[in-house]
Amino acid sequence: MSTRKVAVITGTNSNLGINIAYRLIERESPSTRLTIVVTSRTLPRVREVIELLKKHVKKVNRVGLVDYDYILVDFTNMVSILSAYYELKKQYKAIHYLFINAAQGVYDGIDWFNAVKDVMMNPLDAVTYPTYKIQKVGVKSADGMGLVFQANVFGPYYFIHKILPLLQEGNAIIVWVSSIMSLPKYLSLQDMELLKSNASYEGSKRLVDLVHLGTYKEMKKIGIHQYVVHPGIFTSHSFFKFLNVFTYYGMLFLFYFARLLGSKWHNIDGYKAANAPVYVATLANPHFDNQDVKFGSATSLDGIEYIDRADIDPTGMSDVMAYMNTMTEEWDEKLKNQITNSRVPI
Repeated sequence: MSTRKVAVITGTNSNLGINIAYRLIERESPSTRLTIVVTSRTLPRVREVIELLKKHVKKVNRVGLVDYDYILVDFTNMVSILSAYYELKKQYKAIHYLFINAAQGVYDGIDWFNAVKDVMMNPLDAVTYPTYKIQKVGVKSADGMGLVFQANVFGPYYFIHKILPLLQEGNAIIVWVSSIMSLPKYLSLQDMELLKSNASYEGSKRLVDLVHLGTYKEMKKIGIHQYVVHPGIFTSHSFFKFLNVFTYYGMLFLFYFARLLGSKWHNIDGYKAANAPVYVATLANPHFDNQDVKFGSATSLDGIEYIDRADIDPTGMSDVMAYMNTMTEEWDEKLKNQITNSRVPI
């Protein structure tokens, strides 16, 4: 008799998100009837992703059944998050996997002068910890929050808060996707919503690390295992609009050159980048694998993928959690009796 599992993957239409789905389909037991819940802001992208997933199931000759569902959700819109919660509550009794793959930035281009200078001075650092991506400062969402803060941190956090009974019923595994760039220097505790920061994306990922540290123990008490991971360096579609054919292939060359110089983090391929998220979801043992570390997707010089771990600096965790919990209470009050229908036939 087969078991049924439900996996919700946010940002499924991204390079990383769809590869998380691919790997989960491959890794899950053939005796499991797996439901992949695709999330996107638009219906055309949902249709596109589901077609790609169906093709992958045929490609890998998966024996077990795979079902497909979707929710339309915009994590920069709190009413949309509430609507997504109601849809999941209506459709499912339990959720078994939740991948928080939120990666929105407010990029405004590349500082090419500094990019060239950094590559010439230290090519490995330049393509591992880039500081030449230009990000807009002070961008707010329609809800009045820092847009990147809401998209990558508070929106997903509130989503978990709402669907917690479903996660508990499924003894779920939650996977927060952080970044190799989530360094403490990118977050000021006086600017929690990152409105004054010129590195709001990196700051949001630092917040993800601290939110994980501040919640995984409580999650474990109710039967939910939570991990934080990073995908290393790979080709992300979000930055393609700032590249032409020459700069794109130049970027790829530098990525492979970095691997040649000894970088373990240049996975390059989205499939390899998705290794850590699916590893912690399906293979990590919560009794032996520490949950207070970050699991990273890594690749050896000859292209062999593996998992590496890194400690997380907990500085500021209590301040971050106090802020998140206060915001949650405020939005619980604001969202009383509000709901919209996000579903249309596909």
